[in-house]
Amino acid sequence: MRNLLLLFLLFSRIFSIQSQEIKSVQKLDTILIKSTRIALPFKENARTIQLISSEDIQNSAATNIVDVLQQVAGVDIRRRGTGGSQADLYIRGGGFDQTLLLVDGIKMDDAQTGHHTLNAALPLEVIERIEIIKGPAARVFGQNAFTGAINIVTKTSFKNNSSLNVEGGSFGQLNASATIGKEYKNTSVLAHLGTLTSDGYRNNTDYRNNNYFIKAIFNKNKQPIEVVGTFFDKKFGAENFYTTNPAWNEYEETQSSLLGVSTTFKGNGFNVMPKVYWRRGQDIFLLKRNDPSFFRNLHITNKIGFETNVSYTSKFGITGFGVDISHFSIRSNNLGDRERTMANVFLEHRFKFANGKISFTPGVAISYFSDFKWNAFPGIDVGVEISDNVKAYGNIGYTFRIPTFTDLYYSDPATSGNANLTPESAFAQELGVKYRYNNFTGFLSFFNRDSDNLIDYIRPNTGISIFTAQNIATVNTKGLELSGTQSFKLFNYNQSFTFGYTYIDDTILAQNKALSRYSLNTLKHHFTTRFSTQLVKNVRQNIIYKYAQRNIGNDYNVLDASVIINANKFNVTLTASNIFNEQYIETGFVPMPGRNFLVGLRYRL
Repeated sequence: MRNLLLLFLLFSRIFSIQSQEIKSVQKLDTILIKSTRIALPFKENARTIQLISSEDIQNSAATNIVDVLQQVAGVDIRRRGTGGSQADLYIRGGGFDQTLLLVDGIKMDDAQTGHHTLNAALPLEVIERIEIIKGPAARVFGQNAFTGAINIVTKTSFKNNSSLNVEGGSFGQLNASATIGKEYKNTSVLAHLGTLTSDGYRNNTDYRNNNYFIKAIFNKNKQPIEVVGTFFDKKFGAENFYTTNPAWNEYEETQSSLLGVSTTFKGNGFNVMPKVYWRRGQDIFLLKRNDPSFFRNLHITNKIGFETNVSYTSKFGITGFGVDISHFSIRSNNLGDRERTMANVFLEHRFKFANGKISFTPGVAISYFSDFKWNAFPGIDVGVEISDNVKAYGNIGYTFRIPTFTDLYYSDPATSGNANLTPESAFAQELGVKYRYNNFTGFLSFFNRDSDNLIDYIRPNTGISIFTAQNIATVNTKGLELSGTQSFKLFNYNQSFTFGYTYIDDTILAQNKALSRYSLNTLKHHFTTRFSTQLVKNVRQNIIYKYAQRNIGNDYNVLDASVIINANKFNVTLTASNIFNEQYIETGFVPMPGRNFLVGLRYRL
């Protein structure tokens, strides 16, 4: 632990000598974190929150949001394929159903299964930033924010956002997209369409992913109304995604669409933010690609929701209040026709003491589910400003997740749901410190989570091959996170260095670990770095390194790099992934691709 603290301070000292001329940290401090009910500047939040800016995305050597999130320590993306075709999202050792994804604050949770969470992820060209909120967040967002939440914030200024992009590379990769942004007197429109295709890096791993996005802001000069619409269509070979039989040639098609409308009313200390949305999903899975009659799953889901968040500022502090009502339905040849109605009420208040140097935010979420009734989940956030450069913070609270319809009712020859499952719950705590000096910012946090009734797929004993969903008695998860970002000047050009490390000790008590399918594959050690440099005019280099060691013992090192050449209105990108040809598996039975390359050309209109 002492060595980690020394490393944390060492980077601060080394780079701060040359960092007086640029203001990236100060700019970061002023960004409002809008995914929470009480919108606060990044500097004032008393939680572990990380931001990925549009500039970070550009320097990430990634073609999709799945690959971007892989570069954040503590965020575990377990891919079964490439191009963002199928991947599960985890934070701090939780399950893929325990992390909530939001798009402009709209909850994208799926009562069918968390396997489809990242199907709703947006194309990189339309993203302003990504907010990653770590730790228990049920009192802020409701269920599914068991271990954290990720909010994708789309662009609000559409000027200079028009471009054409084409990329080609290894495995027959061919990507193309067009983004058009227009600003009118009282209306703004941003539209994007793109396709990502590949022949596959091994048998039956081809894919064709199409994405469509539109955002419009109407009535800008009076009462702005935002409308966002998305449609993502993915078709991909799913070789051994769920089985080990190479003769079956599994295949999957997914669709995800969203239509959301929101606005904000302001006046007399109030901010009222209503939104209404509709999300649709569709999933077709074939165990044998060329024989649909052998085994076929078809699921069609719809979620309709209305949410209003209110904040009121007075001399006593800021009060946040919210109501969230939604209805989810599914038609499935495997899960049956099911419905679930959900209602959440949120209340919190932020007190400030000692001339604003101490903040204290208690809150509670009260939730109702038509099939699991009422629950209440309180929590508290505390922040202490020790100096202009150091802030200590802590949070404590209860969090929960109700079973998905897959947990309850799924059935195939190797897997069985369990209609008698009970909701997962946990009591979580976190202590941390944030440090900033000139153009360095970072944090160190310690966290603990005591969970009851976690849902996992296990075999009752080694003689039974069917994995059955069950509530595991007790799980303890504890760990630490360390992260830092330094910006500095070299040869009169801006440079940046980012590093992150997460350690997780995830222990399942009173359970045979060898029989667990999911819960024990967490990242015990996770280290990431990104070094973004510019040494000559119009040429920028990025080096990304990732080290991972999972609880089951296997570890791997992956090095990626990219070069971006800016020539007036043209950008040329050269990207090399897995440069040292590491052989590794992130989940299941799917080996990830070896060394591969991608060349791209972008033209700014």
